[in-house]
Amino acid sequence: MNYTIDRFEGDFAVIELEDGAHADMPRALIPPEAKEGDALTITVNVSLTEERRKRIGRLMDDLFAD
Repeated sequence: MNYTIDRFEGDFAVIELEDGAHADMPRALIPPEAKEGDALTITVNVSLTEERRKRIGRLMDDLFAD
């Protein structure tokens, strides 16, 4: 998904969504070098998600083992 930084307001960036709507995003979630007019791309990291699920599964197996 692609978004555009419309402007900054305090601790938030106003992001223009693909459909033209706007949403607030905490500045802490945006790279510090980003500025008004920059395009942001948000993706799901499938491989990292799967690694974390497996790791958590192993931790739960260890915790709840008989």
